[in-house]
Amino acid sequence: MYILLEDEYVIRVPPELLNDNYSDAVAEASKSTLEGKLVDIQEGQKNIGKSYIVSVNSIEMKGEGTIVHGDGGVYQSIKYSALAYFPKMHEVVDGIVVAVQKFGAFIKFGPFEGLLHISQIMDDAINIDMENQRIVGKDSKMELKVGDKIRVRIVALNLSSASLSDSKIGFTAKQPGLGKLEWMKKENVNN
Repeated sequence: MYILLEDEYVIRVPPELLNDNYSDAVAEASKSTLEGKLVDIQEGQKNIGKSYIVSVNSIEMKGEGTIVHGDGGVYQSIKYSALAYFPKMHEVVDGIVVAVQKFGAFIKFGPFEGLLHISQIMDDAINIDMENQRIVGKDSKMELKVGDKIRVRIVALNLSSASLSDSKIGFTAKQPGLGKLEWMKKENVNN
């Protein structure tokens, strides 16, 4: 889910950004450093997970910047407000199939990508057509291919690293209301 995040951070303003307008330099350094970054979400003293900063909305400088000997940059404390994506366990998300492998399909949702394992796609036995990048049910003939829209539930979530590429997200599509959107439309027509 998307959230409005308010937090504090110490930003390094590189010397090449330092010019007549220090506020603009801090804003530019803040956006380039924070946007696209995974950050911890705190609730009081408790860490409740990580979120991905999509866009920094506002920045407020706190105090004066600090110059460290041997470093030409300025370290500035800031308070910022940002739009962030905060995935939660058991959250239902809509995504797009971006790749098919022998072990399942990779689904992109928001800024994240996760794995829909073959055991979690449908109740039917599965054939995998790697040449055409699709997964087909043996009896039902339902197919899932690259570019398809699908609704899935997050069943495994590990965002322990600061990098999106190291994140591990697992999905299921085997519950009511989940699966390829076309499958659900057919299900509604048949009922």
